[in-house]
Amino acid sequence: MAAPHSAYPRTDFPEDLECHPLLVVDYAKVAAGDDAEIDVLWNACTTIGFFYLKNHGVEDLTEPMFKMGEDTFSQPLEDLLPFEQGDSGMSAGYKRAGSTNVDAKGNVDTVQFMNVAKDDALAYPEVRQRTYPKVVNEHMSTITNFIRTSDNVLQTLMGVLEIRLGLPKGTFAALHKEGDISGSESRCILKPAEGEKGYIAEGKSDDGDPAAAIGAHTDFGVLPPGTSKWQHIRPLPGHAVCNVGDTLSVYSGNLFKSNIHRVVPPPPPQNMHARWSLVYFIRPGFDNPLRPLSEKSELIRENAEKDPAMVAMPKDQTAGSWFQRRISLQRAANRKGPETWAQSRGTEHTPGKA
Repeated sequence: MAAPHSAYPRTDFPEDLECHPLLVVDYAKVAAGDDAEIDVLWNACTTIGFFYLKNHGVEDLTEPMFKMGEDTFSQPLEDLLPFEQGDSGMSAGYKRAGSTNVDAKGNVDTVQFMNVAKDDALAYPEVRQRTYPKVVNEHMSTITNFIRTSDNVLQTLMGVLEIRLGLPKGTFAALHKEGDISGSESRCILKPAEGEKGYIAEGKSDDGDPAAAIGAHTDFGVLPPGTSKWQHIRPLPGHAVCNVGDTLSVYSGNLFKSNIHRVVPPPPPQNMHARWSLVYFIRPGFDNPLRPLSEKSELIRENAEKDPAMVAMPKDQTAGSWFQRRISLQRAANRKGPETWAQSRGTEHTPGKA
């Protein structure tokens, strides 16, 4: 499914900034089977694909995760680079700033990540995907707690949604089984303030504005359906910002919307401070096919058959091939031209456009 995002603002968010309103979903009510609250969740997923989530139980785990990030990113770069993601399609590990493209023009990102795979965290000290810097291992109990709790929350939401989709109980749980190698991971993100260690200035987009810190994709401003104007999402204390993401959109036959969003330089006065974000992504096991679950749900089949993007979905595609294609082709080292950016896109891409 989508990833809950938690922002770590150093200053108040500007009150006069235009922001897109999102529905607020109360996780405690959804988990208790409240039909009215499940209606709110369903409406959010089938319209914009974004929503605030409150009472989710993850809020007390965010500060220890940010402490892990602070300790990690304060390390010398030469101690982190041996654990860099690399250019072959692995997402787990350290991502240095400037290593990935953010648009067809070839502008590069300006943020650093530390991604820890769910597979590695839950199996620690067994290595399932890769090893991590010593400083990350020292915080592994914190990371494991964050991943376990976040994963349980999203599994619960998907379990509720599959009923509304007409899917057999346990369909999504089987696709996101613990022990199956997947792209599920925690991510701590730092965009340093100007003048700080690791700071990289954004390039310029085609309209002359600063390029995105992370490219527009469907997986924090949001591009509401039917518009061409980007809008900010206001961070709310104690609330996660969740989005559907590509795989759940595909499995639902595009009933659930994986809306385009991006990470841009924060608005004044926050632009003078470092920006921290925390994410958990839940993704299917790599060996699972990635196509609409039409054979399991009449509702999904009917929607997928009239959706051009779903009809065009490759029949032999797996969750792993989808994920690794996107990760590898975003790497600046793998860029051959504007066509590489188009090839790295997901459900947000319109053929014929960069």
